[in-house]
Amino acid sequence: MSKHTSFRVGGPARYFVKADSMESLKNALSFAREKHLPHFILGNGTNLLVADKGYDGVIISLAGDFSEILDLGNGKFKVGAATPLGRFARHTLKQGYAGIHKLAGIPGTLGGAVYMNAGAYGQEIGQACTGVTVLDAVGNTRELSADECGFGYRRSVFSNGNSGAGDDNGKIILAATFQLQSASSQGLTAADLEAELAECMAKRKATQPLNKPNAGSTFKRLEVGAAETPAQLAPGYYIEQAGLKGYRIGSAEVSTLHANFIVNAGGATARDIKSLSEYVQNKVSEKFRIELKREIILLGKF
Repeated sequence: MSKHTSFRVGGPARYFVKADSMESLKNALSFAREKHLPHFILGNGTNLLVADKGYDGVIISLAGDFSEILDLGNGKFKVGAATPLGRFARHTLKQGYAGIHKLAGIPGTLGGAVYMNAGAYGQEIGQACTGVTVLDAVGNTRELSADECGFGYRRSVFSNGNSGAGDDNGKIILAATFQLQSASSQGLTAADLEAELAECMAKRKATQPLNKPNAGSTFKRLEVGAAETPAQLAPGYYIEQAGLKGYRIGSAEVSTLHANFIVNAGGATARDIKSLSEYVQNKVSEKFRIELKREIILLGKF
């Protein structure tokens, strides 16, 4: 799995399936049931830490039919779960629609973005989402409204209480629909949206360790009202104040550029990364009495 995750760590999956159609997806799920094995739906692996021992189950990677962008007119789109989020964001930007254009730098898939309600620079995927198509535990396709998806900060009904092996109700995200507003309705042009995206990409490049394997933000921001200033909602503030920038366990390192990123400095193991995240949690708790919660999904036995 080191070849399928942005951390570039993780042992082998017992089975790895690329499902490019509904039929192949259902066949993979049927196979997992017959073998009495757990399954996990993989996006781009950009928010995932797989154990060094790997995953004793079936990894299912969506592709093909699940990668389509359907333009339904008037700013409405239906997008397959395997579609790269950046591709969809740029597609809508080029057509002059605002709402998710600032998310073009996020490296995950649409399904992963919906799963965790991904966001950046004031935009979240759930803000524009009007519904999600899912495959339920008994093999039926269902449409969930945005309200039924329970979008919140870096969470949804799909990820609530999740341990990394599928959500509590067994739903698999197949596609999502979005309603976007034209830039002109907000007094903007497509060029203005391009400029906003360029500014976001420049900030990302300047403040995030993009040159080293990582899985994005390690910890979730604190709830609004949990701190005196907006800056103190950021986990990186406390990690840096605890003097942990550059701290290492093995070859896992708290980034010297952004304290809320743990990076693989070269040859790190999944155990190194997990241990470092726990060390950071403990030190911040000791110093500030604050509990940092991981954004990253852990998969397999550590």
